Amino acid sequence: MSTLDFSKINKLAEKKGEPFNILIIDDEERIRNVYQEFCSLTDAINVELAQSGEDAIEKVKNTNFDLITLDLIMPEMSGLDVLTSIKEVSPKVPIMIITGNATTRLINEAGIMGASQVLHKPVMLEDLLEKITTTFDKKLQ
Repeated sequence: MSTLDFSKINKLAEKKGEPFNILIIDDEERIRNVYQEFCSLTDAINVELAQSGEDAIEKVKNTNFDLITLDLIMPEMSGLDVLTSIKEVSPKVPIMIITGNATTRLINEAGIMGASQVLHKPVMLEDLLEKITTTFDKKLQ
């Protein structure tokens, strides 16, 4: 098993002068916990969690996030509705879709609506780290 290399993301946070803020939106507690544990491996990332679209939208209204991860398939409020609402509140925040069973049509629609990239579950943590690092690197340029 490879070890995760946080050196790039640590340098980016140093360049920014403070940790990056990530909001993880997923209705599955286990998924939220895995991503939170992963992000806690570095001081370069602060994490907030949301288990529903409504919760996420409230958090976006009150906090500036550098990146949001969003599950597309959730009960009560669809990922696309959450995406639309977040983009109304914070149009420039990058939103990374992380999904296990969304259709190609749904994923394409999310891209049209402003999602910056898509990862498919199960997500390899190395891939997640690479996507997060790339997003932050673009943000600081």
